Amino acid sequence: MPLFHIVVLALIQGLTEFLPVSSSAHLVLPSELLNWPDQGLAFDVAVHVGTLAAVLLYFRRDFMLLIYGWLRQVSGGGTSYHARLGWMLIVGTVPAVAAGLLFNDFIEQHLRSMLVIGIATVVFGVLLGWADHARTERRISRDMRFSDVMIIGCAQALALIPGTSRSGITITAGLMLGLRRKAAARFSFYLSAPLILAAGSYKTLELIQMGERAPWLDISLGAGLSAVSAYACIHVFLVLLNRIGMWPFVLYRLLLGTALVGVWMMLPA
Repeated sequence: MPLFHIVVLALIQGLTEFLPVSSSAHLVLPSELLNWPDQGLAFDVAVHVGTLAAVLLYFRRDFMLLIYGWLRQVSGGGTSYHARLGWMLIVGTVPAVAAGLLFNDFIEQHLRSMLVIGIATVVFGVLLGWADHARTERRISRDMRFSDVMIIGCAQALALIPGTSRSGITITAGLMLGLRRKAAARFSFYLSAPLILAAGSYKTLELIQMGERAPWLDISLGAGLSAVSAYACIHVFLVLLNRIGMWPFVLYRLLLGTALVGVWMMLPA
């Protein structure tokens, strides 16, 4: 793969994985508008590993406490907030994994079009804007119940529809449940880790079954760039979130989604 393609695609994945703007909406642009060739399954695995490394590194203290607390509870050592959070991440991941196993083939065959991505980008962008406007911000992460987690988990499953944005829909659900902006965003980032791990593992199994020779230089560079850009993205987003809110992302989604639909309409039948 050309170096320029590696850099652009890795940065797109890293920057858009955690922003509420839809990574699939951006990844379709090089292939559809610039006629770039498909980057291949190995590269997809690499950038997933990169974004997973970024979220685990950024929230390393939280994840270490979470794992320790969960293992301690499982071994009979008593419960804690972090043990409860560990169970919440497991429960919240189940709907997306189940939906992925059931509908992955249908989505790949019928929903990965520029029209669907454009419409989903606009529709879920409007929903994000409404949720941010109507937010009450009366709750923090420690106030969450398992019923809240199931709602956010089911919302995350909707992100299988290209153009939805995993972070966007989970933050939307969190805001609608009364979470503060930063609490909704942090839980969305926590919840991304097991799902990215599951998706990356699934893609790795596909890669092994295909028996392809991995382009290790491309993979290493893609993973590194996606990790660095994702780490920076998480930091900047959390720092600026209360200052700028969701509206810059909502407006951007409306423009991007409208542009994608417009380009689709101009494509030859």
